[in-house]
Amino acid sequence: MSSIDSTGPAVLTVSEVARELRCSKAHVHNIIAGKVPNLPPLPVLRIGRRTLVRTEGLHVWMSELEAREIEAQKLTGSFC
Repeated sequence: MSSIDSTGPAVLTVSEVARELRCSKAHVHNIIAGKVPNLPPLPVLRIGRRTLVRTEGLHVWMSELEAREIEAQKLTGSFC
């Protein structure tokens, strides 16, 4: 289960997203900018200099990635 539950914040900072994804803030910035191969950009809200990610949007993005991975495994026949 995610460390951010339904009673958590509606929006997350880049640091919180990095903690949720267990990666660095720099990597999150690269995902947001679309610089990570084979990953769609993470949708964000820009408010002035702040970059925020909707919690629901992060979860949808993660679910879409998971679905893509499952589909790729079905096509290649490679399962863990």
